[in-house]
Amino acid sequence: MNIDTAPMSAAGEDAANDDNALFETLLSLRAAVVEEAAPLAERFRREAGREDAALDNLAHYLALRRHELRPLQRQLMRRGLSSLGRLEGRVLSTLDAVLAALAALAGRPAPFPLPEETAFFAGEARLDAAALASLGPEPQDRYTRIMVTLPGEAAENPGLILALAKAGMDVARINCAHDTPEAWKAMTDHVRRAGAAVGRPIAVLMDIAGPKIRTGAVLPMRKDKPSGRLLPGDTLRLVAHGEPRVDEAALFSAAVSLPEIVTRLALGHRVRYDDGKVEAVVESVREGEAILRILHTRPGGTKLKPEKGINLPDTALGLSPLTAKDDADLATVIECADLIGYSFVSRPEDLDLLDAAIARHGAGRERPLGLMAKIERPEAVKNLPDLIARAARHGLFSVMIARGDLAAEIGFERLAEMQEELLWICEAAAVPAIWATQVLEDLVRDGIPSRGEMTDAAMAARAECVMLNKGPAVVEAVELLDRLLGRMSDHLDKKTPTLRALHSW
Repeated sequence: MNIDTAPMSAAGEDAANDDNALFETLLSLRAAVVEEAAPLAERFRREAGREDAALDNLAHYLALRRHELRPLQRQLMRRGLSSLGRLEGRVLSTLDAVLAALAALAGRPAPFPLPEETAFFAGEARLDAAALASLGPEPQDRYTRIMVTLPGEAAENPGLILALAKAGMDVARINCAHDTPEAWKAMTDHVRRAGAAVGRPIAVLMDIAGPKIRTGAVLPMRKDKPSGRLLPGDTLRLVAHGEPRVDEAALFSAAVSLPEIVTRLALGHRVRYDDGKVEAVVESVREGEAILRILHTRPGGTKLKPEKGINLPDTALGLSPLTAKDDADLATVIECADLIGYSFVSRPEDLDLLDAAIARHGAGRERPLGLMAKIERPEAVKNLPDLIARAARHGLFSVMIARGDLAAEIGFERLAEMQEELLWICEAAAVPAIWATQVLEDLVRDGIPSRGEMTDAAMAARAECVMLNKGPAVVEAVELLDRLLGRMSDHLDKKTPTLRALHSW
């Protein structure tokens, strides 16, 4: 029988009808994405002051992700087509390619041309170029760069920085909340020499401190609480001014580094202490103080100490992300750094504030200064697309997923999904992402990693850079991470599994 002229079976007709229906569904989705993305793209162009293909793609991605796609994905997978699960950098190109394939299945003309290879992968090229400009060259055997926070003693120990460079450090981070401008300059000089010694540039990130909300003096002096440990049910008084005090209303008390935060607390607001080790709720407020009821702590309680971080996820703080100390530090940062880390960013206007300060201090700087925004507050998460668009005016831009503060702000249970969503948004906008906080922490501190943190470090291979903190075994941690990320690069390209031949079986 000639299959080209034989009557179509009932099953064949049903399949053709199904293919046509799926084609129409996908075509309608594409039209909806284009329509819904138009006002977003226009807003992003206003923020950026220009047109930008990456921002247009971001608008298309946000519009697409407002639709429920799971039933459609299953139908596409059944036909051997893309499930749309890896289109962050190429939204319309992916939809057009799938539509072309569906049109062929349905025996009808494609509504849009099949994208050329260069156009299809243009988003990946934009992201690679942005990572190169901001973070330096891609390492030889891995995609993800390694950033290391330098300890203060590195200013007088060039051997440590050289060892880190030989182990695989690609970016050196200097935390300007600690040490002095003289120490920062010494560290930078050591980094430049270490880069020359290993034959590759090592970027310097200088992280300005921003407004740090921490405990000041503490007073856990009740006789019935000699251990000084906060436990569920205890009460804690925060004082805006003066010395902390305990009484029948509060077993513990602490001053705070920024007194104005106490006056902005309201009944029911959550307060988290020491990277979320303690969670409390505001039980009462009065002039200059607030009483908190402790809800959760570690088993056995948590010690109340000075200089520990406080997070206020429900409180509108109204704080400028740029402090007087930051402004003074900028002269050294502009002289020494390749990138500036910006804490407490929440709104696009915060980027303008920093740009204005840099312009005041850095009129003579010849090379561009990259900007790395630390995403650590709920407002920053919500405003990230507009932050990215406004940053297009600045030039080199990257995003640090500051998972410690972010977890304390949005809750640990939401962190896992949120760090994924931030990676997706950054990829859609061709913005390099830095995976930060507590990566290989046990290894860095004690020399032995946990199984959980090894898996976490492997997942960091989807970011353009991963940050290690300082610690006694940091060189060993860089060596291990270099090998781990190299192996993961053989298996994973962003969200796409790459099928290197397996040899274990």
